Amino acid sequence: MKVDGGCHCGHITFEAEIDPEKVGICHCTDCQTMSGAPFNAVVQVPEADFTLKSGTLKMYVKTAESGNKRAQMFCPECGGRIYATSAGDPPNGGLKFFGIRIGVINQRRELSPKRQIWHRSAQPWVNDLNHIPVVEKQ
Repeated sequence: MKVDGGCHCGHITFEAEIDPEKVGICHCTDCQTMSGAPFNAVVQVPEADFTLKSGTLKMYVKTAESGNKRAQMFCPECGGRIYATSAGDPPNGGLKFFGIRIGVINQRRELSPKRQIWHRSAQPWVNDLNHIPVVEKQ
């Protein structure tokens, strides 16, 4: 599936060819803290299937709970998080994958998650939102 998107201010734009079956949710505490939300929704895509159309991304490298270094790529103007990837080259000449943040993809309504990871860190209320009143405008 061909998708496009960008950051909030428009400095960063991209296109990618994704597999909608690779959409997932991460509940790890790093994703919660870095997204400011109870989880992070991403789609995994090989680096070769991602094209940066405009702007230059800024990088922040964090160390995951697993000990792996993860490069967080974001807009230097508005701070919009675009994707995360392994820091450095993949071992043994393997493929490098980008975890594109679903919220920056224009076709996000079409991308429902197919799996959840680090669920042990999920907020206990995250799967029980139906009883909370809905207000469209505030």
